Amino acid sequence: MTLQDTNTAAARAPHIGQAHRRQTARRHLAGRGRFVSDIVLPRMLHAAFVRSPMARGRIVEIDTRDAEQSPGVVRVFTARDLNPSCKPWTGTLDHFASMVSAPQNILAEEEVLWAGHPVAMVLARTRAEAEDACELVMLDIEEGEACVDGHAALSGDAPRAAPGLDSNLCFQTVLETMAVDAAFAGAAHVVEGDFTFGRHTAVTLEPRSVVADFDAASEQLTVHHGTQTPYQFQDIYARHFGLSESRVRVIAPDVGGSFGMKLHLYNEEMAAVAASLKLGRPVKFVADRLESFVSDIHARDHKVSARMALDAEGTILAMEVDDMTQIGAFSTYPRTSVAEGNQVVRLMGAPYRMPDYRGRLSVVFQNKVQTSQYRAVGHPIACAVTEALVDKAAARLGVDPFEIRARNVVPDDAYPFVSATGYSFEKLSHEACLAKLRDLMDYDALRAEQAALRERGIYRGIGIAPFVEITNPGAAFYGVGGARISAQDGAVVRLTPSGEVQCAISVTEQGQGTETIISQIVADQLGVAPEQVKVTTGDTDTTPSGGATWACRGAGIGGETALRAGRKLQGQILALAGQILQSDPADLALADGHVVDAQSGTRRMPLAEIGRIATYRPDTLPEAADNSLTAAEHFAPSGYPFDFTNGIQASLVEVDVETGIVRLLKHWVVEDCGRIINPLLVDEQIRGGVVQGLGPALFEECLYDETGQMTNASLADYLVPMACEMPDIVIGHVETPTNDTILGAKGVGEAGTAAAGVAALNAVNDALSPFKAEIRQTPMTPLRILAALGHV
Repeated sequence: MTLQDTNTAAARAPHIGQAHRRQTARRHLAGRGRFVSDIVLPRMLHAAFVRSPMARGRIVEIDTRDAEQSPGVVRVFTARDLNPSCKPWTGTLDHFASMVSAPQNILAEEEVLWAGHPVAMVLARTRAEAEDACELVMLDIEEGEACVDGHAALSGDAPRAAPGLDSNLCFQTVLETMAVDAAFAGAAHVVEGDFTFGRHTAVTLEPRSVVADFDAASEQLTVHHGTQTPYQFQDIYARHFGLSESRVRVIAPDVGGSFGMKLHLYNEEMAAVAASLKLGRPVKFVADRLESFVSDIHARDHKVSARMALDAEGTILAMEVDDMTQIGAFSTYPRTSVAEGNQVVRLMGAPYRMPDYRGRLSVVFQNKVQTSQYRAVGHPIACAVTEALVDKAAARLGVDPFEIRARNVVPDDAYPFVSATGYSFEKLSHEACLAKLRDLMDYDALRAEQAALRERGIYRGIGIAPFVEITNPGAAFYGVGGARISAQDGAVVRLTPSGEVQCAISVTEQGQGTETIISQIVADQLGVAPEQVKVTTGDTDTTPSGGATWACRGAGIGGETALRAGRKLQGQILALAGQILQSDPADLALADGHVVDAQSGTRRMPLAEIGRIATYRPDTLPEAADNSLTAAEHFAPSGYPFDFTNGIQASLVEVDVETGIVRLLKHWVVEDCGRIINPLLVDEQIRGGVVQGLGPALFEECLYDETGQMTNASLADYLVPMACEMPDIVIGHVETPTNDTILGAKGVGEAGTAAAGVAALNAVNDALSPFKAEIRQTPMTPLRILAALGHV
């Protein structure tokens, strides 16, 4: 047997589990990306918006006459022009019982409800001309009293944040077990704290962008949209504008980041569609950085009071939590602004055997930009409150932070396990992650170094934080509430006449490497190299419908769909090859681009020859032979409602107690995302997530004054973490595959964000412990640290 007739060990090695660079990386590095902002269509108009300068007010008059005469202007629209063409939307879901939110429409009608609320839309030949004309629109708005603070908004005499509301309470719920009060009454120790988590926002590399193009001749609406979820928006545009879904095509080309921000419905995108429908011309809107701050959704904005009960040995008995989530004037559509707070109260105490729990959630309206789902929805808040209290308990008992967690985490052999909040965990690995982290960071040596440095007036701190992450949500996550958001994904895999493979799939790409991992999975099923698999995503006309990318479902659900489609096509190819070669298909396999003998690996026929015969010479095949080389598959998880992942993070910081400045020295992550498909991309996702967790912990915050004006709405004033601020991030892995799927993969995209912030928070508080100082608000700015130290 010659080398030509056999597969090498390298060729036989599976691609799943191997590091492969993102397939799109070289194209993007060469400047060959195609984003919505790159799209130019014939007769295209550019949109700009006139926005409310105040947080609350009554519109008295809008005078557009001068703007209409401005050079390059084609049309100026106000609410009376656009709103009648669109069915209003309300950000409520049935499974959040008693949830309320006022109806929304494209442009403000009688009242403006936040500073930045779009009031008029100008269409011109260029964006610059549209912006110039916006300056000529005369607004007469009678300023009203704005609701800014959530606690004040809940008082009986507070003005309503939006018309039609009976109160400023959007939603309220309580989760509790029967023995909470008894647990606290009998506790040897109770630790507590009040926590404030500031607003922040996504600041994606590519701003929100859309090109809507309605062709009246064919009655076809094509929307080029920078989004994670083209199928969601296909449904929304069809329903809200009264169009046939088959006549609505949404294309998500290259997308420069989203992190959840581009999941949601925005006024500007709906305005672009409405204007294109009216004019029969393409309409383009790309948000600039200034308006992104007052129109993109914001994240977090929680005020939490919490306490934890423990026995004399430091065993956690119960938690009681009260979370007030502040969400702006409306709940976002279609996923709501309640989902964040709901996950906060349900993820509290998730890593621990804690038997009892009470969690109250109040979701409150205010006259600010809406808040909603952002990377690691609710996780950083739940993790921060839980782990800050665990650290306080360790200090109270004089127990090492590692030791108190080791005493309380759910043991690795105790699964399946149901948390006090009702979450069902199939299999997690807290004990293995704790042990691996301790070794990875050389914990005992760090503590010795910390003590020595304190003798010299250098204050370093070490913080650790286990976490649990929600991934692979099933249909009940949204479907039960009535949202038309799919839990399933679809894939169509075909062998081309040249022997290469194409895969059209519903999960989408925003830079995380979706196309690369799908190519690896499909390649393993069909015996080809990943480079021979072309993956197509993000087009509702050319890919099967599905949930797309959110909640860390791309690998676990999309990957499983691709695997099953690939295996189905593998069976079809082997059946056809068996007929051609007069062999039993069970004796054949696919490897290195060939049909091979399953036992010896001897090559029998190239895939290209299979493709050629099936495509061009089916007449030579036996009668009734199936020459189809295309397989379709749809998959939705049907086991556990979620495939939870877990891990633990640690942070090493140094605090200058004279200036309040924090230096991040090093960060560690040990995570368990089930079966790892591509370790390089997993580590990239973790590192990116850690940075997005550290950003709001130390730098990022949307600041508002008492009138509802955002006071730092520019990149000159809003701080984002840069490379020079970030520490080395060391990563380790534990693999506990889920049994819900063949692939066994869970998600990883939000793992880094979930616990990075509280690892840093606990580290800062550890550094401040010699001064009996503590900080409970993020971001941990120098001023807040100095205040905690009593210096200001």
